[in-house]
Amino acid sequence: MRVRQHVNPLEVSFEALRVEAPALSPRRRVEVEIGCAEAQFLFERAGQDPSRDYVGIEIREGMAAWVNARAKEQGAPVQALFCHANHHLREVLPAGRVSRVYLNFPDPWFKKRHHKRRMIDEGLAADLAWMMEPGGELFVQTDVWDIALDALEVFERAEDEFANESGPWSFWKGDNPYGARSAREVYCQAKGRPIWRLLYRRR
Repeated sequence: MRVRQHVNPLEVSFEALRVEAPALSPRRRVEVEIGCAEAQFLFERAGQDPSRDYVGIEIREGMAAWVNARAKEQGAPVQALFCHANHHLREVLPAGRVSRVYLNFPDPWFKKRHHKRRMIDEGLAADLAWMMEPGGELFVQTDVWDIALDALEVFERAEDEFANESGPWSFWKGDNPYGARSAREVYCQAKGRPIWRLLYRRR
C-alpha cells in the first residue's frame, strides 16, 4: 500500500467528518494517539496492556484503513479514525474519558508559509482538556526544536487545565516512560538525534 507522507491539513475536504465515533466500553480506559500513522506505538501499548482501548487519530484515510485491517487481523484493541484532529475530536471522543493522550513527532512543516498547518495550538489544547479525565496524562515527543518550543508554550499557557510534571516551562527530563515507541522514535534513537519530551497531567 502506498500512502502519501504528508497531506495539507487546510484542505476543505477534511472539514467534513466521514466516520462514526468509536464504540468504547465504559469499563475500559482509553488511550489516544493524535497523528498515529501506522500506529506502531499503539500496537506496542496494546501488547503491554490489552485491557485498554487504543484510538489513533489519522488524517490519511488509507493509513487509517491499514491500521484497522491490521488490528482486526491481530485481534488487537486498536482502532484508527480518519479525521482531522483540529476539527473533530469532540465529535468522535467522549468528554472526560481519555486517560492518556500521545502526540508523537507531529509534522514540523518547516517552511514559514506552512507554519499555519502545524497541529498543536490553543484550540487543540482545549479539545484535549475536554476529552481527558482528571489526572490523565498528556505526552508530547518531537525531534524538532521549534515544535518542542511551540508545544511547551501552548500547554504552559493552558495552565488551568494542565500541570507540567517537570515544573513550569520545563521539558521532561527522563526517557519515554510508556515502553512503546513510534517508528519515528526508533529512527531518531538509531541516528542519535535529540528528542524533546513533555509530560503534563490534566488538573
